[in-house]
Amino acid sequence: MDLREKKPKQNGAALLPILVFLVLYLGMGLVFEYGLGVEMAFYNIPIVVVFMVALLVACLQNRALRFDDKLAIMAQGVGDKNIMTMILIFLVAGVFVGVTGRSSAEAVAYFLLSVTPAGASVAVLFVASCFVSTAMGTSVGTITLITPIAVAVSNVSGFSLPLCVGSVMGGAMFGDNLSFISDTTIAACNTQGCQMRDKFRANFKIALPAAVATLAVILVQSISAGVEQITIPDYNLLLLIPYVLVLIGGVAGLNVFIVLLAGIAAGAAIVLPTGTVGVMDLLSSMGSGAAGMFETIMVTVLVSAMCALIREFGGFEAMLAFIRRMFKGRVGGRLGVGLLVGAMDIATANNTVAIVMAGPIAKEISEEYGITPKESASLLDTFSCVFQGVIPYGAQMLIAVSTAGGAVSAFQIMPCLYYPYLLAAACMVYILIGAGKGKK
Repeated sequence: MDLREKKPKQNGAALLPILVFLVLYLGMGLVFEYGLGVEMAFYNIPIVVVFMVALLVACLQNRALRFDDKLAIMAQGVGDKNIMTMILIFLVAGVFVGVTGRSSAEAVAYFLLSVTPAGASVAVLFVASCFVSTAMGTSVGTITLITPIAVAVSNVSGFSLPLCVGSVMGGAMFGDNLSFISDTTIAACNTQGCQMRDKFRANFKIALPAAVATLAVILVQSISAGVEQITIPDYNLLLLIPYVLVLIGGVAGLNVFIVLLAGIAAGAAIVLPTGTVGVMDLLSSMGSGAAGMFETIMVTVLVSAMCALIREFGGFEAMLAFIRRMFKGRVGGRLGVGLLVGAMDIATANNTVAIVMAGPIAKEISEEYGITPKESASLLDTFSCVFQGVIPYGAQMLIAVSTAGGAVSAFQIMPCLYYPYLLAAACMVYILIGAGKGKK
């Protein structure tokens, strides 16, 4: 018998596991980071363990069901085709990042800096970060790689360091939002059941105007600096090829596995003959890249199991009833999806986790309000990137400050985060004017 063939009744208490997770994770993060001064406390808390506690709370609810029945419900949630696809893509994407490595990302930035006027260097940092993060699929990785270049550009040119670092962070969030191999894109598309190319096209209409406006603001700020020359280190132009292949293949709508495998093959074919790395080093890097996805995969599995129980116990029905009361019509439904994932991101400081947690509820909201899967996925990813891009305790901000050697603080950078602010404005314009009008 299908344990979920009957629609569950509303039960707000079924949402308790989510509350437990948020209280434990956010509470410990605040206590350790701001109370005890532990650096990057939010990212040292074992999020998998906290989710296991939340899942245990879900298992202890609803005594009417035997534990074996609850296991069957969890198995249905974890065994969903979209969840399995997401996990496999995470693994292959990790291998790709392991193969391409640091040198490829730096080559992209140095190439763009070398073909543009020195006075536009900050704008180039933004564009380079957009390209690298779109190709790599990671905002944190992009910030780690490009921030040292931003510091160097600031030192030799006189451009404001907060402006340089803020531009890198903005570009990193642009790519994290749009990349075909970003874990946020993978999670958003698979939880909403849409193709990546469809989500990209819907998302691009929001992100591109924000990026163009950001570029204009940066150029206006940079134009009066009078910088004439910047020294560019040597780099290997061939290292751009894997990223370009992935970007072109993704935009063309090719199967994501084929695109990633082509990028992996191209990266290996370039680094091995040139002697950049040896065979064993390359294999080790591939393994490290895949292993780096372990936590994300485990979170996906645990959240899928937890959400299956919450849905079965009536938690999603209660959440939908609340959203129906608070948000009305075309605009309200879309704003509800955005604010839902935004609230999760503020609490977890992790946009992928926020999407995985909000995804099943957003799916229900979308069906209720007639929101297409590609639009729902776009809203989830975009709003999560808006909030993740500006919170001072997010990984992106902490890594940026750390990589800059502590020469700039989070609160100095925040006024220069033009892209997340303009992306939020673009989201609101889209929701108020363009969303859902005659779209299929």
